[in-house]
Amino acid sequence: MTVWLLIRLNVITSNDKALPVSKVSSSSIHFEGNRHTAQGIMSVEKKAREPCCSKLKMFLVAMSVVYFAKAFQGSYMKSSITQIERRFDIPSSLIGFIDGSFEIGNLLVIAFVSYFGAKLHRPRLIGVGCLIMALGSLITAMPHFFQGLYKYETTISHSTTNGTESALPCLANGSLTGDNEPPTAESQAECEKAAGSSLWVYVFLGNMLRGIGETPVMPLGLSYLDDFSKEENTAFYLACIQTVGIIGPMFGFMLGSFCAKLYVDIGAVDLDSITISYKDSRWVGAWWLGFLITGVVMLLAGIPFWFLPKSLVKQGETEPEKKSNAQEGEQDTFVPDNNKDSSKPPEVSMMAMAKDFLPSLKKLFSNSVYILIICTSLVQVNGFIGMITFKPKFMEQIYGQSASRAIFLIGIMNLPAVALGIITGGFIMKRYKINVLGAAKIAIGASLLAFCSLLVQYFLKCDNSQVAGLTVSYAGTPALSYQQNTLISQCNVGCSCSLKHWDPICSSNGLTYASPCLAGCQTSTGIGKDMVFHNCTCIRESPLTYANMSAVLGQCSRKADCDFMFKIYMGVSVIGAFVSACGATPSYIILLRSINPELKSLALGIQTLIVRTLGGIPPPIYFGALIDRTCLKWGIKRCGGQGACRIYDSDAFRNTFLGLIYGLYSVSYLIWGLLYNRLSHRQKKLDLKQQLKASNQDGTGVATNGSANAPSAIVKCIENPDQETTI
Repeated sequence: MTVWLLIRLNVITSNDKALPVSKVSSSSIHFEGNRHTAQGIMSVEKKAREPCCSKLKMFLVAMSVVYFAKAFQGSYMKSSITQIERRFDIPSSLIGFIDGSFEIGNLLVIAFVSYFGAKLHRPRLIGVGCLIMALGSLITAMPHFFQGLYKYETTISHSTTNGTESALPCLANGSLTGDNEPPTAESQAECEKAAGSSLWVYVFLGNMLRGIGETPVMPLGLSYLDDFSKEENTAFYLACIQTVGIIGPMFGFMLGSFCAKLYVDIGAVDLDSITISYKDSRWVGAWWLGFLITGVVMLLAGIPFWFLPKSLVKQGETEPEKKSNAQEGEQDTFVPDNNKDSSKPPEVSMMAMAKDFLPSLKKLFSNSVYILIICTSLVQVNGFIGMITFKPKFMEQIYGQSASRAIFLIGIMNLPAVALGIITGGFIMKRYKINVLGAAKIAIGASLLAFCSLLVQYFLKCDNSQVAGLTVSYAGTPALSYQQNTLISQCNVGCSCSLKHWDPICSSNGLTYASPCLAGCQTSTGIGKDMVFHNCTCIRESPLTYANMSAVLGQCSRKADCDFMFKIYMGVSVIGAFVSACGATPSYIILLRSINPELKSLALGIQTLIVRTLGGIPPPIYFGALIDRTCLKWGIKRCGGQGACRIYDSDAFRNTFLGLIYGLYSVSYLIWGLLYNRLSHRQKKLDLKQQLKASNQDGTGVATNGSANAPSAIVKCIENPDQETTI
């Protein structure tokens, strides 16, 4: 705390342009008098003793809480993607479109909120946004209360009532041969209406409403904080907000994991009669419950913003000094300072703001650094959004993890590493007072190291799950097939089994069969999850002999070495998450220090608009569409037709998923190179400007190169730092 106060005292005196002690003469002290000197010392001490509960810090706490709440909402939505996909029986491409509705809502209003909101009451606008986000979360959960009970696809007869009574799965499924006949349009429409399969539209609308409500939080909140905090504190404050915010996804993913283990119709059905567990690809958890919880949390988080003022006194300044000190140093040199007119009072009418919108937009896009920052963010966000959306499914399909466990591990391992990385990056920026060029070096270095961890993940793979007729033959030899007719073999040809249904059983020889019928099972014992199938003609004790062995419900677990490979994968993933997060705060500082102060909110809003439009909406759609191409077995909807995918070709899934990420990040590094070159160019101009100031402060009017006046090139360079100048 003492060091912190000393830093504040030093910055305050330098901002007030106080002369060094060595340069204060006795005559000047005598002229000012002892009374004025004492008042000056008391004034400095007063600035150093900033209240611990200032309104700026109250705003900082409120922003941290709302960042937690919105991250809590967003991460829960990500964790529920698989459950929503299964509940409404929709493909990955459509669930990607639903997930992208958040960005659609955001882009509808972001430009106007960022520009007009910066001139209005920013805290109250954030409060309104929190209210809208809470409403959107509640609307997302609405379909559950309008749908009927969830009916998963199964071919198992429920006539068995105790452990001794038997059934004949192979013979009983003879009637399923008619499932290849398409239903009539009338019966299809009636069935879908009863099943409520089109109610995913409410999820889409609720998620879009959340995007609209989130609009004012980032651009208005961060610009408000940067406007009224000291320059050297901004990076640390941003790191604090992002660190608290990253705790939100931790709770969001843990809540998602908990809800994924609860059956969707919990309290309305007898769980003992359910023949699937949370590890089954047909299982649907209580996805709706988490949206009710996150909606209430967001509603509470928005309350403090209704009681915060429109503007504050800047840290280290008293009210009379609020507008006296012009911003100097790094900010002035990394942004174009042409067309400034400090003498003209700001217009406050809506008409005047509307007229100034297009000129402000033109001035903003004349900044080449800003354009390169947007391009870099756009490409990297494409890769990140695609990765985080389908990472739970990746862990489920490649390493055989259940959806709930994959979500839980992301929440307790990856996200704490991200939080630690963000606060580490912010601390380094504050501790060593790194400039914009240094921030770029940190951001690029962290991103490259994280990319190396992604490359390592490609080699951490497991073999495909052994499913007879899909990934292996009925004899157990590797034989990958995307065709459904390979599910028919000599051992089950007389059973007249359905090829569409997915009702996996695990045999004692380690092979998974798509259904008891396709395994040729003749009898069964037990009820619910404890059913055991016997006299299965397709289950072999060895490749040469049939032993009519038994099987249990569910898909077989992966081999033991796959579990070890998954542990290595999680370790590499955690390290990569930490390293990548170290560059988050420096990236924000590059953006904030490269734009004009009066355009800060607009710049953040436009960046959010572009990045979320082109970086948030398309990735889940094209990632999902390409991942769908690797599906080996599609489920069947309750009303007929193709449902959600049940099992993927893990090798093709891994190549598609990681290949897209590698390609996008590689392109981003090319843009990073252009951005770094531009920042280096501006850093040279900064050095020239400092040399000119140093020569003027010496009172000689002679620049360091010995010339009597600054060369015209230097003057031009200082006046328009965004223009290329040969010196």
